[in-house]
Amino acid sequence: MSSFQGVLVSDQWLQSQFTQVELRSLKSKFISAKNQKGKVTVDDLPPLMAKLKAFSDIFNEEEIRNMLGESSSEEIDFEGFLRTYMNLQTLTATKSGSSGSPSSFLKDTTTTLLHTISESEKSSYVAHINSYLRDDPFLKHFLPVDPGSNELFDLAKDGVLLCKLINVAVPGTIDERAINMKRVLNPWERNENHTLCLNSAKAIGCTVVNIGNQDLVEGRPHLVLGLISQIIKIQLLADLNLRKTPQLVELVEDNNDVEELLGLAPEKVLLKWMNFHLKKGGYKKPVTNFSSDLKDGEAYTYLLNVLAPEYCNPATLDIKDPAERANLVLDHAEKMDCKRYLSPKDIVEGSANLNLAFVAQIFHQRMDCLLTTRRFPSRR
Repeated sequence: MSSFQGVLVSDQWLQSQFTQVELRSLKSKFISAKNQKGKVTVDDLPPLMAKLKAFSDIFNEEEIRNMLGESSSEEIDFEGFLRTYMNLQTLTATKSGSSGSPSSFLKDTTTTLLHTISESEKSSYVAHINSYLRDDPFLKHFLPVDPGSNELFDLAKDGVLLCKLINVAVPGTIDERAINMKRVLNPWERNENHTLCLNSAKAIGCTVVNIGNQDLVEGRPHLVLGLISQIIKIQLLADLNLRKTPQLVELVEDNNDVEELLGLAPEKVLLKWMNFHLKKGGYKKPVTNFSSDLKDGEAYTYLLNVLAPEYCNPATLDIKDPAERANLVLDHAEKMDCKRYLSPKDIVEGSANLNLAFVAQIFHQRMDCLLTTRRFPSRR
């Protein structure tokens, strides 16, 4: 008898928002909506969503179509379907608490459900770009970017920023003489830059199957931000292997474990590194993800005490408010010269991408930390 396999979602935060029962049910509905080509498109979503129990008494098909804000034969994957479902849930709660008519509610709804972006992630990535590219001879005339505006997406439209960011992540990937760098580019020059960008992004390990040159020319926020997120992740995880960081061999006890370590994805190595130090510090629960397991801030508190005990505040664990504890965690990390990739709210809400970036920053600051560690003072 085969073991039970649950529905897996690559975005850990997204998976954490649903139970396995919900995921199995939604996966079944999603599969049933596939057309003869085995695809689900944006146009298929309104009738599909209108039949779901969560929305059938709240919205009709036409209302959902209006809220999606576009008609398109563009394919949507299961994760995109789940994000749309979550956004509709939010609007359902808003509508239920609204005294206005459905039509007035729809007029007030400005979110394009399929293409929402995380403002926290945007702010974090903008800070990263401002930091790493501020001295670039060409881009310094356009930086710093204002995280509260759409400057990031406008700046990405000519392809120079993305090409430069790829070279920050993996130096030497692009011969910068091949980048068209002028204040005003003609359509052919922009297209050359975007082709160079997408080919190079794919070469360093980014997934670019759903992104085309025109998407970058238009500066489509969800696609630009998704690509930037992948590039920055590759940069932050670049040293999480034995070739770049031989000290990681200390995480394992025998040769068989070394073979296993060699085969782990960088983010899994980062979790292994984190759990190694947490165990040394007396933390009892294994951390298995960068989302729900970090929400209460306890794991961060133990980790930072192990790696930088000189800045330790034992009272951090006595604080009941998770947001307040998260704030102390970030204060501790800042004293270690870790960049603020996230806010206390991002920790409490379990932002997987930003937590991963934060742990990676801690790793870079303390990768040479001696294994002789002390346990966290026990709470009374």
